Amino acid sequence: MLHCAAMARQRLGQHFLGDPAWREQIARAIRVSPHSLAPADKNQAKDVCWIEIGAGHGEMTSHLAATGTPVYAIEIDSNVARRLQHLTEQYANLTIVSGDVLKTDIAKLASGRRVHVYGNLPYYITSPILHHLFRFADIIDEVHIVIQTEVAERLAAKPDSKEYGYLSVATQLYSRPEFVFRIPRGAFLPPPEVSSALVTLRFPGEQLAMDAAEKQEFLGFVKSCFSQKRKTLVNNLKSSAPRDRVQKALSGLKLRPDARAEQLSVRDFGALYQRVGS
Repeated sequence: MLHCAAMARQRLGQHFLGDPAWREQIARAIRVSPHSLAPADKNQAKDVCWIEIGAGHGEMTSHLAATGTPVYAIEIDSNVARRLQHLTEQYANLTIVSGDVLKTDIAKLASGRRVHVYGNLPYYITSPILHHLFRFADIIDEVHIVIQTEVAERLAAKPDSKEYGYLSVATQLYSRPEFVFRIPRGAFLPPPEVSSALVTLRFPGEQLAMDAAEKQEFLGFVKSCFSQKRKTLVNNLKSSAPRDRVQKALSGLKLRPDARAEQLSVRDFGALYQRVGS
């Protein structure tokens, strides 16, 4: 049965944490273990809820539920979700949600509580899940995700590094990412072909003066800036703004006329957007 379930998870692109020692390591890092250096404040339990993405066979669900905080464990595989129901007999604060996180209204699920998220994310769908979570940034305090190491490095990348790109800017617009630690392939069942890492995103991120709709437009602008990474901003933006306008904006921001997207911070992009893209 376990082998068949593992194969099903693999088809969905997810590899579950089979190693108890690594589950405890993660639990300590996200402050849901009694052995954490600074365990979460239990007095805040009624004001906060955990949303787990990809609960699997409950590898981390019990750690989350043992805190006493309300936990909503989302699992897309209906058969696996059904088998998880037995945990609700042990934890009255646990709700199993059978469904797709991309179609889940996080705010409705949270019911007025602040949100903490844990997820062991399928590697092929990490970016869509992050963008879905960013829609609810105003009610989220922190997100802890196990993802492909290469993507983890991109989320936390700084300007002028080879990993820095659109996803770095999008993530840092909404949150403050921290690369926590690497997790070996052998910690998973079945072992993935790529290495993994735990990343923590703490909200909010850069405080740009934009509402939710403006942030979406801004990210479209950023995506254009990165459309061809080796080209200059002037060239990448030529279809949306006259060349001289972009050059003038760069000059006004004390940026080089041949600046490329990977050289700009989130705040630089915000300032450039106000002059060129808005």
